[in-house]
Amino acid sequence: MTVSGAIIWFTGLPASGKSTLARRVCAHFTATGRTPVLLDGDELRNILDFHSYATDGRDQFYRSLAALAALLAHQGFVVLVAATAPKRKDRDRARAQVDSQVGDQTGFIEVWVKTPLSECEARDPKGLYAQARRGDVNELPGIGVPYEPPLAPEVIADGGLDDAAVAAIECQLGV
Repeated sequence: MTVSGAIIWFTGLPASGKSTLARRVCAHFTATGRTPVLLDGDELRNILDFHSYATDGRDQFYRSLAALAALLAHQGFVVLVAATAPKRKDRDRARAQVDSQVGDQTGFIEVWVKTPLSECEARDPKGLYAQARRGDVNELPGIGVPYEPPLAPEVIADGGLDDAAVAAIECQLGV
């Protein structure tokens, strides 16, 4: 049996549209007969009661998230990960982990949801940017800590409603 799993990692600033785009891709795949798995960073933090945003906690969360995604990809699932992962090294580690666990049987597609900070801040559905500007939140990517954009993402999306990005992701998967 050939394993044909993949990880599609949606990265970008908070409120950039990562979850919105990942849900759109998930719905599209489901409608075309595929069964993707969606791992939303915010939802997993709540489910696992993992609310540390300090550097060590954030590193541990992204290591665990990458391991879970790799496990599912190895089982043949297309795994959609919607998580900021502000450090490039965390996303690179996730890619390397997938490659080492499942070799060439899977793919890792990095999708940069490229939304300007000003637009993310204007959306601010959770009030995080307002809290960061007041000094209540110290480690918000883009304000309190740097967000390191991907150097060579497979797909660049213009926000969460980018139809061309959905098509590009399908193309990357070869479907």
